[in-house]
Amino acid sequence: AAAGLSYVGAYVINTYKSYDNFLQDKYALLPAVIIICVAVVMFIIGLIGCCATFRESRVGLGLFLAIILVIFIAEVSAFVLGFVYREKVKTDVQGTMRSVFEKYDGKNSESTLVDYLQEQLHCCGVKNYSDWTTTQWFNSTGNNSVPLSCCQQEAKNCTGRLDRPQEL
Repeated sequence: AAAGLSYVGAYVINTYKSYDNFLQDKYALLPAVIIICVAVVMFIIGLIGCCATFRESRVGLGLFLAIILVIFIAEVSAFVLGFVYREKVKTDVQGTMRSVFEKYDGKNSESTLVDYLQEQLHCCGVKNYSDWTTTQWFNSTGNNSVPLSCCQQEAKNCTGRLDRPQEL
């Protein structure tokens, strides 16, 4: 279990590098760091449990039980906190994404990131393609279209025009 959690934590940290412009708050990595710390603690606790069982130590097994109960309480607390603060995280991420979309000009590094995100997640805009109508890029191009990264992969000859939303 500790090895699995370590993998998940490392994967989250690695994935964060692709989306760090959307998650400007550096505390976004905190869950991944916590997951890795929990993995290390789980390894140590598992080692204590194995040694206590091997030596048939009542004190060691009692300590192991107490630690397992503390971990269970911490997991329940983390679940409740995640449930309570999920809307705050959602609004923070949407606000940051909107600010990155506002900086879109088709040339800078944020633009490349937006295009990459839309292509990988098969989406367009923060909520939908209409989010683009309020950006400076949309108003400056004047051609009533969204970036080509909004186009569906199956759509051939997609121009990103809003009069053909079935292609987006």
